[in-house]
Amino acid sequence: LFLCFQLAEGLIYQSWRDEAKELVDLVSKPHFMSFLFVHDSVAQRDFEPTLPPIPDDVLDSDEDTVKYVSLYKTKEPLGATIKRDRSTGAIVVARIMRGGAADKSGLIHEGDELKEVNGVSLEHKKPNEVLPLLDCSQGEVKFKIIPASSSGEMSPHKKKMFLRPLFDYDPLEDPAVPCKDAALVFKRGEVLQIVSMEDDTWWQACHLGDSGTRAGLIPSKQLHERLLILLLINILMTLCPNIASLFLAGLRRSFRLGRKSSWAREAARAKRWSTGIHRTFTAPTYIEVIPHYRNSTDRHRLVALVGPSGVGVSELKRRLLISDPDHYGVTVPYTTREKRKQEKDGVDYHFVSIHMFEEDILNQRFIEYGRHKAHYYGTSLDSVNRVMAEGKVCLLDVHPSKIKHVYTSEYKPYVVFVKPPRIEELRLTRRRAKFICDEENKNSVRIFSEEQFEDMIDSAETMENQCGHLFDKVIVNGDIAVAFRELKADLKRVEEADVQWIPAEWICPSSPTKARRSCGYLGGWI
Repeated sequence: LFLCFQLAEGLIYQSWRDEAKELVDLVSKPHFMSFLFVHDSVAQRDFEPTLPPIPDDVLDSDEDTVKYVSLYKTKEPLGATIKRDRSTGAIVVARIMRGGAADKSGLIHEGDELKEVNGVSLEHKKPNEVLPLLDCSQGEVKFKIIPASSSGEMSPHKKKMFLRPLFDYDPLEDPAVPCKDAALVFKRGEVLQIVSMEDDTWWQACHLGDSGTRAGLIPSKQLHERLLILLLINILMTLCPNIASLFLAGLRRSFRLGRKSSWAREAARAKRWSTGIHRTFTAPTYIEVIPHYRNSTDRHRLVALVGPSGVGVSELKRRLLISDPDHYGVTVPYTTREKRKQEKDGVDYHFVSIHMFEEDILNQRFIEYGRHKAHYYGTSLDSVNRVMAEGKVCLLDVHPSKIKHVYTSEYKPYVVFVKPPRIEELRLTRRRAKFICDEENKNSVRIFSEEQFEDMIDSAETMENQCGHLFDKVIVNGDIAVAFRELKADLKRVEEADVQWIPAEWICPSSPTKARRSCGYLGGWI
């Protein structure tokens, strides 16, 4: 206010230009003067908290350092977990959940020993005996703490990490989670922001966009892999201990189908599983993703549809193409056979010589290829580039093991896995549905046998176990009309998204997710 008076006084002695007059008039207005008066009054006050006096017994304490902390507790937990130190029996802070009240205060750290809560000694108490003391506390909660000898705080400038889980997780259904209230619920495909990986078993994460809220526990990659392996072993040991070494053998399928088969048939299935799934089994965990901001000049992402034979991949691709032929396009395959009378080169097939076809094989220009009746057939990267150059979404129908040829930042494939439903629904829907199985004979209809149903489910499980880390979307095709609507809506959502989350390996191939030191046993949640 005093400076304002000085300013007005100085302007009076200046030449009375219009600007000076306007400024003097402004600072002289009553509401402006009142505003400055309130500012001066507030600025002169002391808003620092008044600390309570140090208790008398602290001066006589044998501990080197004692700290008293007061936190205000609402209905939400304070955001920390506690455990009992096995060597000393003391109650210590095991984890600080990022974004919780304890984390925001900056007064409690991992490793701090809790001596008292609201004046109640915690000596000789267990974690489950401490929790009721906090549950019944409302408002201010006072802690007597012996600080940890070393600080293990994370750097605030640490690089952000985002993961996309490849499985659904509900802590209420997880017997291994130490504290269900501290865990995070998530679905496959959601993007999680990782805020702490210092524990080898339980990481801390939050949903994308919720970084300001309290973080939750999620199973680490190593822990989830171990739990899946143990679960599979337990299933097999329960069903047939005599062939436990086969792990995921065919007896599990016969149990699922609820029908008996001969031992020879089961042995053949077991061999197929042991050489297929068991040897290449990878537990679906997480993949690291990064945001990609699409420009208007960028090409559309390649859409790869994968699934076992007979599940309806070709039918879904056909319906997408018919629904919007100006937006979706398909590749024209290459072949070395002779062109038939009614066929057009570049429309039905690209007809090339054997020499040219084999040269493209050596140059790795084919996504997949094979031979039929002494003739080569294949899908070339050149045909994919032609579709994308037209500004269309290229629909690719390949085996998931061949996706690696286009799994790059150039094509940015969005991989949709079409999965069969349960065997009962499969029998019901496929036997009354009509699928065109021969492009040259539009009147032919595929009829499925029981054996084909079983092979379809087995093949889907093999694909998911071996290539599940590549799948962005999983669609269960029970009803083809429902599956088509879900697929088209999902593709529209991906195209219209301002930010698309792509695997980090496309941009940074050497960015593995690593776990850090373990924080030990989790005892309770406060």
